[in-house]
Amino acid sequence: MTDTQTLDTQAVTAYLSRHLPGFQGPVEAVKFDVGQSNPTFLLKTPARNYVLRRKPPGVLLKSAHAVDREYRVQKALAGTKVPVAEMYLLCEDDSVIGSAFYVMSHVEGRNIRQPSMQGFSNATRHAVIDEMNRVLAELHMVDVEAVGLGDYGPEGNYYERQIARWTKQYRASETEPVAAMDRLIAELPKRMPPEDGQRTLVHGDYRIDNMIFEHDGSACLAVLDWELSTTGHPYADLASVIMQWQMPEGREGRGLAGVDRAALGLMSDEEFINRYCERRGLSGIDNFGFYLAFCFFRMGGIIQGVLKRALDGNASNPERALQIGRYVPMFAESGLEALDR
Repeated sequence: MTDTQTLDTQAVTAYLSRHLPGFQGPVEAVKFDVGQSNPTFLLKTPARNYVLRRKPPGVLLKSAHAVDREYRVQKALAGTKVPVAEMYLLCEDDSVIGSAFYVMSHVEGRNIRQPSMQGFSNATRHAVIDEMNRVLAELHMVDVEAVGLGDYGPEGNYYERQIARWTKQYRASETEPVAAMDRLIAELPKRMPPEDGQRTLVHGDYRIDNMIFEHDGSACLAVLDWELSTTGHPYADLASVIMQWQMPEGREGRGLAGVDRAALGLMSDEEFINRYCERRGLSGIDNFGFYLAFCFFRMGGIIQGVLKRALDGNASNPERALQIGRYVPMFAESGLEALDR
């Protein structure tokens, strides 16, 4: 079994001492318990804290776990209206700790795991969700050419290539037949909307628990986990938020299904979409069910990969991976329902 839970702090200390200005050991590494893809560690030193994010060691799916892309996009976004951690260093030499990694600033703030935000005031809940909406709109208004990301993703139909990519990834990590997923894979290309000319930066996994907020306020301090980012179509990110909210509330689903949103000061799906459209100057969005179905499909492919890594012994959090892996059929069924709405 490949070890993803520990870090060779001696090797990290030696490397950072040579390559990171101002760095001084000793280092204590503490693994974050969130995230299923790229193991992430808090590096504690006497002077300050850092965060190290690495590829998992072992045999990986081609094009997955691209920490170099994560580093590049966050470095490019520095100075824009999209808040990101400060990037310090990228190491692509696998011989240092066994896989590529990068080091960034440790952003002190509040990581909100549940969108229901139990214990928050209604005003704070509304402000946090509105800030989430604002940052998403700002992300999709970044001039990709101006920040040096014009070549960050291929040209052409974003959904066409994403469906092809995630179908391939899903098949490569398939552990048992899922009839609903097979149907969804067959139906999505048939329902694809025509191109509308939008090509923006896309996060790929935009949700509240991939953000850091102020401890005592609603301002977003950093958007995290850029592994799936590319240039593509913005409605995939918007639909990703709505998809997450349709999940059950709690640790497993981290959604808002069954929650009385109005009573908690939370936006409805329609309010969130309308606010986003206002910020981007859009009149509305047609055929939103396709974008929602696409997000259910992609998330099903992602968690199938998580399950496969758990069974292969190189998941970042094996126990959690096995738990969420059983939800692949549910995501597929939800995707089919979204298509038919």
